[in-house]
Amino acid sequence: MNPFKTAFLGTLLPGLASVGLFVALPLFIEAQEPAPPARPVTAPVALEPGEVLHSVTNQYPPMLAALIERDLAAGRLQSARGAMDFTVFSRLFGTPQGYYESGTWDSGFEQFTGLWGSTVFGGYRLTRGDRLPDYDSSRTQNAGEARLGFRLPLLRDGSIDRRRANLLKAGLDQQLAEPLVQRQRLDFIRAGTVAYFNWLAAGMRERVAGDLLRVARDRTTALTQQVEAGLIPRLVLTDNRRLVVARELGGVQAQRRFEAATLALSLFLRDTNDVPVIVGRGRLPAGFPEIPPPDESRLAADRMAAETRRPELARLRLQAEKLQVDRRLAQNQLLPNLDAGLTGSQDLGRDTYKDKGQFEVQAGLELRVPLQRREAKGRIAELAGQLEQVGNEQRFARDRIRTEVNDVFSAWNAAYEQSLRTRLNVELARELEAAEQERFSQGATDLLALQIREQAAFDAEVLALEAAFDCFRAQADYRAAVALDLP
Repeated sequence: MNPFKTAFLGTLLPGLASVGLFVALPLFIEAQEPAPPARPVTAPVALEPGEVLHSVTNQYPPMLAALIERDLAAGRLQSARGAMDFTVFSRLFGTPQGYYESGTWDSGFEQFTGLWGSTVFGGYRLTRGDRLPDYDSSRTQNAGEARLGFRLPLLRDGSIDRRRANLLKAGLDQQLAEPLVQRQRLDFIRAGTVAYFNWLAAGMRERVAGDLLRVARDRTTALTQQVEAGLIPRLVLTDNRRLVVARELGGVQAQRRFEAATLALSLFLRDTNDVPVIVGRGRLPAGFPEIPPPDESRLAADRMAAETRRPELARLRLQAEKLQVDRRLAQNQLLPNLDAGLTGSQDLGRDTYKDKGQFEVQAGLELRVPLQRREAKGRIAELAGQLEQVGNEQRFARDRIRTEVNDVFSAWNAAYEQSLRTRLNVELARELEAAEQERFSQGATDLLALQIREQAAFDAEVLALEAAFDCFRAQADYRAAVALDLP
């Protein structure tokens, strides 16, 4: 061998060995280290109705919008309280040019107490200028004049006036916000429940349609082998392929129905970021929960409970109370104004005016009588009609609630009876399908008879799913009618 090549290889081979050792050493070390434990793969948790209803009551935007009505009513109540705000004033006036030149600064306060319509007031007045005549009521000593007094309506505006009436009605409006929220809560919980069970029924129908298609596809393989072996005519295989196509069409329809139900459910089911959740098929439960039987022994008690819990009656009662406040105000406005007043004043400083140095007390009565009083009389007549309307609405609302409870209970009972019979229908249809399948495998029947049995079993499954959905929907209607989901 060439000495140069020998020397070159002698230098290269140890280097390559070193590189190989450098590369292989980490791999060897890694192979010796224990592998990290594999993370367990957890199956998706089946979606339950409680998760949907929790989202409805806490994150559903229309529900949150309804809750804002409480804040709006609280704002209106605070606005009505503004009529009783403590008021202060200050003014400056005078006669800068004339025979009696003077300037007056007058400031004070006024507070409506709400006690029989009384008002407390007070203030301070200071007048500067040449010696003013006795008839000038703005005169004060050189340090001014302090005053304190009150006004009291004895007849009209005594027991109630517009400010107190508006305040009372604003308080009732705040209470009226609660029946609105409760009505929305009942409606949204019912809608969310129906959306959940509609999604579940659509998912179960898609699953049953998939099982039916899978049976036909699996049979295609067996029939193909039998045709190739010359055991059956090709026409049987063609018929089964036609059946596969027909069931694929049914599967597409079931898939579309499930996707529509999933999108409808996403409006009620939201994540922590208030984003609609598109629930995957992996969260479908194994089936419907146990179908609840209606309890007829509780029907009478539930009817009575509905009359006390339903927000419609509470709303009408509060509306009647608001009208009663307006009627009290209108009846008070028929009275004449008879107002009493008392004011005490004390001048301060040097005795510039001898008649202004002592403590003064002024008292008075004022009478005003609107002779026709047409506004109050017309208002009373109007309110009498409105109260009669509300009374009729209350009576009809009670009748409607009792009828509604009876009707939805009847629907629930009928749906439950149908669900029992459809489940029996499924058992019988599956039994006949299994028997026909056994006969077909033994060659005692044809494919058409087996297809009829399979379709009958599928139709029975679909009817059972629809009956179960109707039962849960009727139960949701009943809970809403009795207002069982109110806190």
